[in-house]
Amino acid sequence: MLSKSLAMMINSTDGINAERTRVAGMLLATSLLMMLGVVSAQSYTGSRERPPVVTREFRGAWVASVYNIDWPSRKGLSASSQKSELRALLDKAASLKLNAIIFQVRPHGDALYSSSIEPWSPWLTGVMGRSPGYDPLAYCISQAHARGIEVHAWFNPFRALSNASMPTARNHITRTHPSIIRNFKTYKWMDPAVEYSRKRALSVIMDVTRRYDVDGIHIDDYFYPYPDVQKNGQPKQVFPDGKSPSQRRAYVDGFVQDMYAAVKQLKPWVRVGISPFGIWKPGTPAGTTATTNAYEHLAADSRKWLKNGWCDYLSPQLYWRINSPQSFTRLLSWWRDQGRRPVWPGIATARIDSSDDPGRPASEIINQVSLSRSIGRNYAGQVHWSMKSLQQNRGGIATSLAKGVYAGEALVPPMPWLSSAKPPTPRASAKGTGSVTKVSWSALSGVSKYAVQARYGQNWYTIKVVPRNTTSISLGGSPDAVAVSSVDRFGTTSSPCVIGRR
Repeated sequence: MLSKSLAMMINSTDGINAERTRVAGMLLATSLLMMLGVVSAQSYTGSRERPPVVTREFRGAWVASVYNIDWPSRKGLSASSQKSELRALLDKAASLKLNAIIFQVRPHGDALYSSSIEPWSPWLTGVMGRSPGYDPLAYCISQAHARGIEVHAWFNPFRALSNASMPTARNHITRTHPSIIRNFKTYKWMDPAVEYSRKRALSVIMDVTRRYDVDGIHIDDYFYPYPDVQKNGQPKQVFPDGKSPSQRRAYVDGFVQDMYAAVKQLKPWVRVGISPFGIWKPGTPAGTTATTNAYEHLAADSRKWLKNGWCDYLSPQLYWRINSPQSFTRLLSWWRDQGRRPVWPGIATARIDSSDDPGRPASEIINQVSLSRSIGRNYAGQVHWSMKSLQQNRGGIATSLAKGVYAGEALVPPMPWLSSAKPPTPRASAKGTGSVTKVSWSALSGVSKYAVQARYGQNWYTIKVVPRNTTSISLGGSPDAVAVSSVDRFGTTSSPCVIGRR
């Protein structure tokens, strides 16, 4: 009978369905022959064969804590319940072969980690400043890394409160530094024009970068708060700082540039990502009709940051459909022409069958993932808003992803603008019984992951990406060749160690 490990191998391939069926039949035949004693145990030796490059794609999802959107499911859960929910979330991410989560750690001047600067977030316990009894960020990192998933710590740099009526802890910035706080709509905001606001945000970000083994630092679109917009495109509310839009952009530009430089100086392998509003300016590119003007209203000159290399990836929030005035296709093509760093679009998986976009099918998201692989230049990738919609399998999206565009494993792309030196090549060996082949390799220091590829017949597959403390896996059937590569913190792969079946 077909072994469980063999079935898992077949399900993990990323070839077309016909090829899956052919390989499955070949491996089933091998397994049956082994049972009948016709096929003997297989051994492997060094090979000069060169496999194709390991599949590369950033597959991320935002995990929002504010208003308990994604995690934890509600305030006041016990530590054990919060941990259980987080493990289930990460298990789902791993089953979908995601390789990164963007984990919100600072919703509004608070912390989902142990901080001497800011109070515990109320979205954990229900009370700002009350400890949940463990460190959620540290726990998330350990659990995610054990599953081969990166953790990018997500910060809101200037939002002080998402609702001005929220109770605050004594050490919250609205109480310790009230002079820098501005009221705007329902928000309380740290004025970016005040130097202390920028220094405070940077000190918080660098504190996490220094103390936690994060893979990325991520900031979103909230530089200045969104105003309500009139039909003529003018804001109904003006941020009460007495500054012009160009002055505000200068403050935000300086903050973004300083943040990137500081992170790179401390830990150059930590990726810096930004997820701005999806349209740089209304009417750019031609045909877009957005009323929100991120350049003027939010002081976000995100095209400049991309052009100047002040981020390692940009994830503009391209939440519209492919066939719409704000066409996903048109916008992604434009963004990927604006700089040399990767653009991994944010896609609105949460809008499937939603009131925000009635009738949106899961196929819209599948098509957007496919387009993100083919439009423009640089490495493929996308980020789902948000993880909850994948856990809910909204409209069957998780099932469709797993069976189709996410059927095979993928490595997070490298950062050749920072490092191109290859890590050492592991020494690999393999031994098979016909139905299962165990592949082992030498442990290496200074690496982040290992990537395992296998050739069945004429076709190579990226079979598995595993964390650095894993040094063996079992493959279904008897692959004709196996390749093992090490991966460093920059995402650079070693030359593969290739072994072939004798």
